[in-house]
Amino acid sequence: MALFDSKAKVIQGYEKSINDKNLSIKRYYDEIGRLYYGQYKDNNVDVTKDINNRCDAVTKLYRDIEELKHKILFEKGLKLCPACKTENNLEYSFCFKCGNKFDPESAKRVIMADELPAKVEPVEEEVEDEEVDEEEVEEESKDEE
Repeated sequence: MALFDSKAKVIQGYEKSINDKNLSIKRYYDEIGRLYYGQYKDNNVDVTKDINNRCDAVTKLYRDIEELKHKILFEKGLKLCPACKTENNLEYSFCFKCGNKFDPESAKRVIMADELPAKVEPVEEEVEDEEVDEEEVEEESKDEE
């Protein structure tokens, strides 16, 4: 029982860290929006460097989150297939879904952020359902053209 309790605490710590990083990402998005709007209002102000710094911070946070997710899987005795993103047992040599061969070292260590692919997809947030009038969308697309 003690083994599972310590693993659960470690996983809980990782999940808390992920939640904290997601909150930081939301704050950065708000700051980026305010900076961009400020530049829109006053063309003499160049905030490109500030926006880029915040975008770099967001990218790093997404990479950190991916690393934490891999650590959680590792604690659970699982690993992700790099080809199809399916969770597999650490001892598997091949993905049970797509047959991709795993690196023999993948069962012995957690993949770190600098080993992850360069492109990190942002996590899509849940958005409340809004009713969309199809006629308004068509009018807006015609106006943009």
